[in-house]
Amino acid sequence: MGSVQIVTTILAAAITAVAVWLAVRAVMKMTAVIRLGQPAPERFGDKGARTKKMLVETAGHTRMLKWSVVGAAHWFVMVGFIVLSLLVLEAYFEVVTPGGGLPIIGHWTIFGLATEWIGILGLAGILVLMAIRLRNRPTRPGGRSRFTGSTMWQGYFVEWVVLLVLIFGFIIRGFKVATDHFEYPVWATPLSHAVGAALPAWTAGVSVAAVIKIAISMTWLIVISLNVTMGVAWHRFLAFPNIFFKRDPEKPAGSGLGPLRPMTSGGKPLDFEEADPEKDQFGVAQVEQFSWKGLLDFSTCTECGRCQSQCPAWNTGKPLSPKLLVLSLRDHAYAKAPYLLAGGGKDLTGEEKATQEQLAGVDVLAMAEADRPLIGTAEEGGVIDPDVLWSCTTCGACVEQCPVDIEHVDHIVDMRRYQVLIESSFPSEAGVMLRNLENKGNPWGAPQNTREDWTKGLGFEVPRVGEVDDFEYLFWVGCAGAFEDRAKKTTRAVATLLNEAGVSFAILGEGETCSGDPARRIGNEFVFQMLAQQNVETLNEAFDGREKSKRKIVATCPHCFNTLGNEYGQLGGEFEVVHHTQLLAHLVSAGKLTPVQPVAGGVTYHDPCYLGRHNRIFAAPREVLGDSIQGELTEMPRNSERSFCCGAGGARMWMEEKIGKRINVDRVEEAMSTGAKTIAVGCPFCSTMLNDGVNGKGAGEQVEVIDVASVLLRSVKPEAPAGEPEVAPAAS
Repeated sequence: MGSVQIVTTILAAAITAVAVWLAVRAVMKMTAVIRLGQPAPERFGDKGARTKKMLVETAGHTRMLKWSVVGAAHWFVMVGFIVLSLLVLEAYFEVVTPGGGLPIIGHWTIFGLATEWIGILGLAGILVLMAIRLRNRPTRPGGRSRFTGSTMWQGYFVEWVVLLVLIFGFIIRGFKVATDHFEYPVWATPLSHAVGAALPAWTAGVSVAAVIKIAISMTWLIVISLNVTMGVAWHRFLAFPNIFFKRDPEKPAGSGLGPLRPMTSGGKPLDFEEADPEKDQFGVAQVEQFSWKGLLDFSTCTECGRCQSQCPAWNTGKPLSPKLLVLSLRDHAYAKAPYLLAGGGKDLTGEEKATQEQLAGVDVLAMAEADRPLIGTAEEGGVIDPDVLWSCTTCGACVEQCPVDIEHVDHIVDMRRYQVLIESSFPSEAGVMLRNLENKGNPWGAPQNTREDWTKGLGFEVPRVGEVDDFEYLFWVGCAGAFEDRAKKTTRAVATLLNEAGVSFAILGEGETCSGDPARRIGNEFVFQMLAQQNVETLNEAFDGREKSKRKIVATCPHCFNTLGNEYGQLGGEFEVVHHTQLLAHLVSAGKLTPVQPVAGGVTYHDPCYLGRHNRIFAAPREVLGDSIQGELTEMPRNSERSFCCGAGGARMWMEEKIGKRINVDRVEEAMSTGAKTIAVGCPFCSTMLNDGVNGKGAGEQVEVIDVASVLLRSVKPEAPAGEPEVAPAAS
């Protein structure tokens, strides 16, 4: 060992020791903070499925590859980081001797070949990612980007470290080539040999380059260890457990889509008949009241901004960015952590749990952070502004796009639950809707005895449950389908088509009440459970004696469809629920409905969030429309899983949209840009919002918004009036 190698060995050992010590301390701190969260025992079930999903999503990059160029580049960088960590380890042998290498595998040609090409592709990948970050920098001309609000220096730092580590890897190999210490042939390692041809035969060059590579790598580790909120770096470790512990590993897309998590206290579902607000947690009022998985979510965020780029609120000038919300919660949790780890915290009555002695040594900044309200305006020092909380439509675009499976919607609704149930703090106009749900069983406050008015004038009888001995489908009409004029046209169209196809069905009529979706998503879990338990009891009675496969429900509202099919199981209601577009597509393919008259003028389709993104039903409505127009559907730029919300979800249907551009107007402009004369929908909320948008643009005479069922009806029975099924002639 020469003098150069002695120096490089000492330097490598010293900086590594510091970096490892700091990293261990950082991991212990992060673990302690995450463990502050509430229990989530359900996250430990089905470890086999969880392991499989974690490996598929990480190794296969299934979420990232939805953005093909970025996904491919990131995959090469990820593989490079994992595999080429072996070359960082090899550098510790190279600082000792120029001919050093990894024991056993370090001399295999296949190892040299693999690491060479992973390094080359990693270089290409990181250069692509750096170019994308620069092209989308927030300060660029043209407005906000998905990186707006991200800590940009951290992204640049990580990317430059990756680039330099890869470059010095090839420089080390180049010096080995130049000094005849390299064992791999040219065909396996062409770039290394090309670099070697340009470098001098400096024997000490291998050790010097190796110690620089180690220094760069350990500097990266030191920096991220001193910045535990540096998600752009820590996500490469935390993504694995965060994906493993996702809510539902069997889901094809975002685990946090579809049903909401039940309201829990101490890790157990809350029973409102026995719950006590002084003993049980109602929603989330303090950051430590999130589950430990929530705190892991916040720690894992990589600040990539994919959620932000797809968020309808952010894209229309609202203050909500799913990314910035998560980052605010993350930063608050870690800033408050010293106070919490010392034993501090408020009990459910608001009393301090720690003694003065416990808090004596806590940093004053942590104490100040502990006094901040979780929800509050800037003047109040709030972590999350109320306008941020109430801008969310729960459309799920953020969850769909997140590459590390953060469950934004669950966290937003948990905060809403506390605001509604304990603070009674929510947009005032939504109060009317909640009172109507409690008193009338529907958000419009319509009389219950008018639920069956839509059946009047049809040319056939609509049977009620209890009036017929048997039926194949229970037709869940929904509040909109029963009371809202435009939605009633859809209800009548579906009933007519089912009758035409010979499908036996029945309705609950006045026995039906609101599914509870608006109440649950605004945060009023109490009203949701009251309505849901009533409906579950009614439905169980209607299906008495039937096995689950024969307890079939067809619903025209995706919100009802989602609630009945995905959430009523939490309350003992197990049903097979289909959306009307699924049933109609089946009836057409089975030849029970035959489109005969093509619908002219061009048709575009708007994917409802709770049908498409939340429940992955994209094909059925398109099949129905394709058969009806007997041609190709004109797609909007944002469609299927990237469909843009209409603005009505998350109980936003009953709240005023006072900030920024109206979401429905943005969507209508996109629909009208296709040139289609018909905008087909599969949701009564979407119908209302897009109709309002079209009328607001003064295009009501040129563009029509109607349900998929009405489009099919026009094709199957072209003699029926536009938007209406046939009406029976008046009795003479």
